[in-house]
Amino acid sequence: MTAKTLMVQGTGSGVGKSVITAALCRWFYRKGFKVAPFKAQNMSLNAYVCEDGGEIGRAQAFQAEACGIAPTVQMNPVLLKPAGDNLSQVILMGRPAHTRNARDYYQGKPAYLDQVKQALGDLRREYDLVILEGAGSPAEINLREMDFVNMAMAKEADAKVLLVGDIDRGGVFAWMKGTYDLLSENEQDRVAGFLINKFRGDVALLKPGLKQFEDLVGKPVLGVIPFDHNLFVDEEDSLPFGTHGEMKTDAGLLDVAILRVPRIANFTDFSPLMEDPAVAVRYVWTEAQLGSPDLIVLPGTKNTLEDMRFLKTQGLDRAVHRCHQEGAVVFGICGGFQMMGQELTDANGIESTVGRIDGLDLLPVITKMQAEKITRQVRCTTHRSPAFDAGLTAWGYEIHNGVSEIAGPCAPLFQNRSEENTDALGVCNKTGTLIGTYLHGILDNDPLRHALLNRVRRHCDIPQVKEPFDYRLFRKRQWDRLAEWLNASIEMKRIEALIEN
Repeated sequence: MTAKTLMVQGTGSGVGKSVITAALCRWFYRKGFKVAPFKAQNMSLNAYVCEDGGEIGRAQAFQAEACGIAPTVQMNPVLLKPAGDNLSQVILMGRPAHTRNARDYYQGKPAYLDQVKQALGDLRREYDLVILEGAGSPAEINLREMDFVNMAMAKEADAKVLLVGDIDRGGVFAWMKGTYDLLSENEQDRVAGFLINKFRGDVALLKPGLKQFEDLVGKPVLGVIPFDHNLFVDEEDSLPFGTHGEMKTDAGLLDVAILRVPRIANFTDFSPLMEDPAVAVRYVWTEAQLGSPDLIVLPGTKNTLEDMRFLKTQGLDRAVHRCHQEGAVVFGICGGFQMMGQELTDANGIESTVGRIDGLDLLPVITKMQAEKITRQVRCTTHRSPAFDAGLTAWGYEIHNGVSEIAGPCAPLFQNRSEENTDALGVCNKTGTLIGTYLHGILDNDPLRHALLNRVRRHCDIPQVKEPFDYRLFRKRQWDRLAEWLNASIEMKRIEALIEN
């Protein structure tokens, strides 16, 4: 039996398609459906590695988890990872295919479309219901012939479309009607109704506008969804709220500064820190903003050498050394781990034209970029080291082109794995105050994260937390909260009817 379908499209980027898709996924999962998400093409540097080693957008992985299933590459067959001005690495069915500018990428549409249709077909044969998500806007008329993410997918899946508008930006009625008017007649027929997202205030004051809009368009507004700063999702391509460079004001909080490099990738690694009530997280990009944090985090990056150059230009290389000498712990993930080393080289221009650059020289690590990309899930345990006790479970995933060589004394973080591997998965210095690892998602592991934060608290003479933050439970509760948030704002009976017709 072929799965039923429903699609979420938007009047533009950032209107809330991903969160509404996730909420719908959770709603139907709780109703007993075997449901899966699908986004034909995603542009994001927040990536997730599936069990088979394939990459997809982190937002689709979050949606899959909301469905109670493991993410697969079929859920996001095309992932574009920006690699520079007008350049993106094309990940096709989870694997790097090539790097293209926009013009060359769109010329490859026929090949991508075949893979996308096959992926959608696979999901429809395996599940009862597929919730599709569009990208950007379906009304980009200059891209109509090349767009296979929005109405082309709705047609392929024979899906009704919910069109989402963001009222917080202003002009939502004009935005929704303009989008609708630019659709073809057949495309308009697929639009089942509109959702107004991010509303603040009294809905009663909006009702006259809702009626007038429905009279003009002839399609219903199926829900007005309130603005909620506290909703949690894995962000697709924009940093979450509260990421400016303010320093902590509560002496009891752990002050964590994340270096916001221009090509930051997988900042969803830090969601457990962002949501922890005992941690104050801030993103900084200048030396003056850094101040004197307890923990400095160097994040992943799509271009390690260029972002290392950025740190030097901003004076952040000197500032990190100063902070460490004054007592801060420094922690790097993937590209951040590479930058903590002595030297980075990219002789073949895999990521950058820089060629070679000195690292921060915090750890005795030398990294060379290679053409083959390492993408895999990892499950291991911690080795006894100055940073961790032995035996803590560590789970995460690797996504990197660089291969790192240990060039001096340091302590391994993890027990040896069974598979052969020439790069270091993670090391620390003799005091456990300089820590680097290739594992994305490592902070999702509650016991390991608690151990790391407690290590920092002891080092910085900060009181230990009596009740550590349970991120796994928080995440589960947020999926259910998304479904309830949707149900309180949308006529879900009418939404359910759309998949039956």
